[in-house]
Amino acid sequence: MRISFIGSGRVATHLAKVLSKQHQIVQIYSRNIAHAEKLAQLVNAEAIVNDQKLVADIDLLIIAVSDQSISQVIQAVGRYLENVLIVHTSGSTNLDVLTQYHAKSGVFYPLQTFSVEHEIAWGNTPLFVEAAFTDDQDILTQLANSLSNRVYQYSSEQRLSLHLAAVFACNFSNYCYDMAKQVVDSKQVDFSLLYPLILETANKVTQNDPRAMQTGPAIRGDLNILNMHEKMLEADEREDLKKIYHMLSQGIQTGQH
Repeated sequence: MRISFIGSGRVATHLAKVLSKQHQIVQIYSRNIAHAEKLAQLVNAEAIVNDQKLVADIDLLIIAVSDQSISQVIQAVGRYLENVLIVHTSGSTNLDVLTQYHAKSGVFYPLQTFSVEHEIAWGNTPLFVEAAFTDDQDILTQLANSLSNRVYQYSSEQRLSLHLAAVFACNFSNYCYDMAKQVVDSKQVDFSLLYPLILETANKVTQNDPRAMQTGPAIRGDLNILNMHEKMLEADEREDLKKIYHMLSQGIQTGQH
């Protein structure tokens, strides 16, 4: 396939790199020419900063930009790429954000966290596809199958539920790690001592129901420990962490009934 990208951030970079192994990446468009050139060089494509220079002789255009920019982008390019299948990579943006401006539209959403430093294990990464037309959905499914063993045809509503769940499972849990590090840093304790605990917890919830795996003073109803922890945070003048600790402890207790 001949594929072009709008966007040159983390999602675009990882997708373009893996797709370039089997397909031709034609153009990389970004408002920042340096970013466009950097990614284009990696995948042997042309870097452009003017969306009107996007060539129409392609099979697929992938919009990999922030959610709030998707509507603006499709309005800008959809009208002169009428026969091109255009997709976005968002987990939370409905398909109709594209279809109201461009008929041949779809979604190609990888459920993964992307960073510059780490390569993605694409074979195990869930990929979700959706399209306005059956033929286009078949094309996206075939493309997804070339990257991953876990491909799903989910609706926009289903995909949004996954995106919300991912915020809890990834973004919020990472924030909890950050708070944990703040607690031990304040007492000059090595955060790496928690690594085995973190990894074992993550491993357990991939094999069991998370609710059944809940441990700790809150689920045991150990009020002495709960009060001790809150008083420690209060003494350290961390009212913010105390509030979060109290809220999560209550959630654990009430959520089990």
